[in-house]
Amino acid sequence: MALNSCAECLKKQREIDRLTEENHRLKQRLRYQERQASEGFFGAGTPSAKRPVKANTAPAQAAKPRGGRPGHRGAGRQAFDAGQANRVADVKAEVGLRCPACDGLLEDKGTDSRLVLDSHPVKAERVLYRLPKQYCHRCRRTFRPHAPGVLPNSLYGNQLMATAATMHYLHGIPLGRVCEQTGIGPGSLVEMFHRLARLFARLPARLIAEYRQAPVKHADETSWRTNGQNGYAWLFATPRLSLFLLRRTRSASVPKEVFGEAPLPGYVVVDRYGGYNKVPCTLQYCYSHLLREVQDLEREFPEAAEVIIFVNTVAPLLALAMGLRSQAISDAEFSRQAAALKAQLIAVMDQPAHHPGIRRIQDIFRTRADRLYHWADDRRVPAENNLAERDLRPTVIARKVSFGSQSDAGAQTRGVLMSVLHTVKKRQMDVVAPLKAALDHLALNPQQDLFPLLFPEGPT
Repeated sequence: MALNSCAECLKKQREIDRLTEENHRLKQRLRYQERQASEGFFGAGTPSAKRPVKANTAPAQAAKPRGGRPGHRGAGRQAFDAGQANRVADVKAEVGLRCPACDGLLEDKGTDSRLVLDSHPVKAERVLYRLPKQYCHRCRRTFRPHAPGVLPNSLYGNQLMATAATMHYLHGIPLGRVCEQTGIGPGSLVEMFHRLARLFARLPARLIAEYRQAPVKHADETSWRTNGQNGYAWLFATPRLSLFLLRRTRSASVPKEVFGEAPLPGYVVVDRYGGYNKVPCTLQYCYSHLLREVQDLEREFPEAAEVIIFVNTVAPLLALAMGLRSQAISDAEFSRQAAALKAQLIAVMDQPAHHPGIRRIQDIFRTRADRLYHWADDRRVPAENNLAERDLRPTVIARKVSFGSQSDAGAQTRGVLMSVLHTVKKRQMDVVAPLKAALDHLALNPQQDLFPLLFPEGPT
């Protein structure tokens, strides 16, 4: 077969090849820009706190019937009587005995009651305690009572210390705002927090010991700057405790510090970060991260039929696995449905595939099968890491507000106080009251063990 040596035909063919290549390149750039506009610059691996604000609810979903449903218990304003009120205030009448409109004589018709919920402003109160002194002439000793609710050599009362620490480290109120509300300078507040952290310095080690023995554990990490240097805030959590460690590194040395080297019972739910690979505990990978990777395939290759079929098959299975344990079904029914879901996932991952993106996802499930299906064997084990994501969210917000810690001491204080306060929150509805009570015991007995006071045994 003779080759066409026409110069004009060769020129046209080169132009066609150039335009075809340019068209392919522009399509790729368009897909990238569309994905960037919907997900931000980092794709599915981007933490939710760094993603663009989600779109408004579609009108079709927003147009739902409003008001209470028949048979549902109302959730309106709860009434209370004078016996339940903290304070009863009598309001003086604004007019005299005669009508301000016609000067007629007014008749007394009793009183109306209005129920109001109010609060006192959070302000530091100056209190002067007069402490009686008693002297013994025989032994030449002077006796004086302790100021109630105040630590030795402390200018600030325990109520103020507990309130300010809870505002900043639990509720995430910025330090400047705490200063405005309490009337205390930032330097004094920081020193107050440092003293609290020193008092509670031994508690994180005991929380680590309790964390190691938990049947189901969670772990996660996020970026955190200290003194202008990059670092990480590590979270190790269970339904009954939250342990925060602020470190300069993201290496496996931090999980090793928490888990130790001896084999531990139970499971730990993590993402696929390699820093957890050597923990002496059974790993369960988070399906939420895997679901985002699966959905990314469809966004990256919207025209690949094999990818569309794979995503439409796997994504619903992963979503069902994550929500199965929270359904109101018996344990026997859970085991039956979990076994069926597991079998379907294994079958899909074992099917031959031609697309490299599909094969990459399948390789994860085939090579890491020992870390992907524990949720199907034990209902206590979740298939997602939502508990850690929720517990870590206040730290992400604090990072956006404060840009991290200003010193290593500040990072250490934050780690200790956040661990204590968030764990108290998980075990007791009120945080300020038990924190103040623990400080009151410590004021009377410096050797008081604070752990049982702050973290009582029993259900949450």
